[in-house]
Amino acid sequence: MVGQVKRKPVYSPRVRGAVELLLAENVTGLGKQGEIVRVKPGYARNYLLPYGLATIATEENKKAVEEHRLRLIEVEKQRKAVAKKLAETVAKYSVTLEANANEEGHLYGSILAADISRALVEAGYKVEPQHIRLEGPLKELGMYTVKLQLHSEVASDVKVWVVPASKK
Repeated sequence: MVGQVKRKPVYSPRVRGAVELLLAENVTGLGKQGEIVRVKPGYARNYLLPYGLATIATEENKKAVEEHRLRLIEVEKQRKAVAKKLAETVAKYSVTLEANANEEGHLYGSILAADISRALVEAGYKVEPQHIRLEGPLKELGMYTVKLQLHSEVASDVKVWVVPASKK
């Protein structure tokens, strides 16, 4: 058998003696949390169950997972509605940030997402730095349109004015 590669047998999900499990965590190559999978008893007994990655798929567990999934869908709908409302209000607002700059308009520092977020929070808009999508730091005076990603399906823009700091 020189030159031949010995292959492992491929097991069908309907293999005799397979165990039906409900995944408690995402398992690479097997499935996502909440899915029902069929695996060999040894894999279940020696890996998935002891490490808490899965539980036995009883009718009670299946019902609990379905109820939890429905609750998560409802919570996600609420988050999306809040994000849409915030996107509509923040799109009408413009942020003014003062920064030290030279005569040509180049900033001595730069404006980052955290600076824009701080200004929006002070104005009453709950926008986190990770919601702000900057191509790079703002390094010159001027007006910028900055994109906000408030939810995976909700995006908006906000106008950011970078003006020279008032001299005291």
